[in-house]
This record gives sequence, C-alpha cells and structure tokens, in this order.
Amino acid sequence: MQPPVTPPDDLSDLLSRARSIAGWSFGELAIMAGIEIPKHFKRHKGWTGQLIELWLGATAGSKPQQDFPELGVELKTIPIDAAGNPLETTYVCYTPLLPVPGSSWQRSNVRNKLSCVLWVPVEGERTLAVEHRRVGSAVLWSPTEEELSLLEQDWNELNDLIIAGQIERITSRHGQVLQLRPKAANGRVLTDAIGEEGQRIKTRPRGYYLRKTFTQAILHRAFYQQE
Repeated sequence: MQPPVTPPDDLSDLLSRARSIAGWSFGELAIMAGIEIPKHFKRHKGWTGQLIELWLGATAGSKPQQDFPELGVELKTIPIDAAGNPLETTYVCYTPLLPVPGSSWQRSNVRNKLSCVLWVPVEGERTLAVEHRRVGSAVLWSPTEEELSLLEQDWNELNDLIIAGQIERITSRHGQVLQLRPKAANGRVLTDAIGEEGQRIKTRPRGYYLRKTFTQAILHRAFYQQE
C-alpha cells in the first residue's frame, strides 16, 4: 500500500481512504510512505497531521482554505486517550487582529473551516511511542444548528473585543466552545493589533481553538451512533 498521488474524487473516495488507514500505526504508515519517524513531537508538532494529509491526498497545506477545497472538507487530526477523549484543544485557524472591512461570521474563516470536517482520531497518550500510535476511525461532521449558534456567538463576542482594542484582555476563559489563544513559534513573534485607545500595537498572533468539551461531544455522538 502506498499514499495516493491525487486528491480524492469525491466524499466517498475520501472516506474510503480514511477507512483504509484506520488501525494502522504511525510507524507502518510512515515506512510505507518513505518518511522519517520522529522520536517525539517537541520539534515536529505538525508531523501527525502531515502524515494523515499525505495518506488522504490533501492539497491545501497551511493555506487559508479547507484541506480538500474541491470537496469543501477540512481535515482535523485529534489526539485521544484510551477512553476516546480528546487530549488537547483543536486549532482552527489564525485570527485577523486588525479590522477587516465587511467581516462577519458568515464570511469568517472559522465558519468556512468548520462547515464540514473530517475528524481523524489518533492515539495520543505520551506513554505510547510515536511509531506505535494508531489511527482511529474517521468521522465526517457538519455542525448542527445548535453548534453553529454557539460558534457564532463566541466568534462575535471575541471579534467585538478585538475591534474594541481589548485583545490583551481576552483569556482562555472567554467563549463557550471557541477560544482565542496565542499562536506562534515563540514569544518573540509579534503582529499588529488595535489597542485600547484605537492605536496600533504589537502583540502575539492569536488563533481560534475548539474546546475539548466541544470536540469530545462530537466524537462521542458519532461513535455512539455507529454502535
């Protein structure tokens, strides 16, 4: 078995590819793909996602669009523990910190990225060696009306605070399902934002993240329905 060389033709093809790697270990998939296996993720945080992207034929990479733009599907790998619970929050996308003319929830990158997601659970407990961690059963998800309402409410709240120059007052406690957190390689990376007096300031880049309780509900509901 080898990774596909072209993007999936349709949703059926994408799901077939996801099913074909379920149960395989990172080590097995990496060896078949001819890529190096890291001993840990301290300097290779995006390695798992890149491995799964390779095997599914994703093309977008880090571009501000869905991983499968032709299908309108975003790919999210999600580390889970032995009970199937997410081990960390899920990064969605970077946050514009300067006003964007005509910005709205409907036009936001968060809305675009989360309109349809292929969740790929992977074993993530640190006691497991990287090469022994396995890929789980993928879940294709689109938000319910209730989930969309919660996401929109959080996005509007956070966006209003950014526009009002309150970026430095936003903490991880803001938002029921969506968080705004620093997103950069290190604390020396800075970007422009609006300060409390309307002036431009320098601050750390921010990213939107989904809370673990939100993604846990998605996975548990999907696995319950499968059973």
